[in-house]
Amino acid sequence: KVLKVQEIIGESEGIQKVKDTIEKVAPTDARVLITGENGSGKELVARWLHEKSNRANAPIVEVNCAAIPGELIESELFGHEKGSFTSAIRQRIGKFEQAHGGTLFLDEIGDMSLNAQAKVLRALQEGKIARVGGDKEIPVDVRVIAATNKDLLREVDSKNFRLDLYHRLGVILIHVPSLNQRREDIPLLVEKFLADIAEEYGQAIKPIDKKAMAALQKHNWTGNIRELRNVVERLIILSGKEILLPDVEAYVVPK
Repeated sequence: KVLKVQEIIGESEGIQKVKDTIEKVAPTDARVLITGENGSGKELVARWLHEKSNRANAPIVEVNCAAIPGELIESELFGHEKGSFTSAIRQRIGKFEQAHGGTLFLDEIGDMSLNAQAKVLRALQEGKIARVGGDKEIPVDVRVIAATNKDLLREVDSKNFRLDLYHRLGVILIHVPSLNQRREDIPLLVEKFLADIAEEYGQAIKPIDKKAMAALQKHNWTGNIRELRNVVERLIILSGKEILLPDVEAYVVPK
């Protein structure tokens, strides 16, 4: 098995709730919909749900629905037969088949086209798929975990998302709080990043002054944990022997 998934850092109420839900839900095959802002750690939650499930020895296959053009998403998910369209020079196995026995993680599900949504719904209902350009039904056994930074019920109202698919995916809902909603976790996260990045760079852990840490806790983290990690890395590179308040003021708050 690959490296253990990195731990979910934090002791705030919101994060504790996420961890408790993972413990309860992971061993089941219930479908989970993870919501939260970009950079808040939705993918990590999905990986833990897989890691603590009975499917942990099988693959977790990730699809970023926002990164794949609408016309290619079906081929990506369901695969295609050779010659099914102009550029299909060989048969392709889709993500549903790749995840057979394991977990399929559909990230940014709110960006999936309605056409693809209909086919995903059918695959979930029937437990089988057909490749693009093929008529053979292929049984698939996958647990689907989906994530989105959108308000899917609002997307349903705007006719961008299917209500029946929302209900299929959202048996269990896990909301990952934004970093601004869990500021008490910032010192723990900063210490973790200071250690991780020092190890990556092969150098000693750089200490951070109390006032600098307090300033990081007050900052408005629009990019969440991803932004915090980048900022810690920037502070390590640009500060002196210790990270001080003037460093935070100079390198964190955009002028």
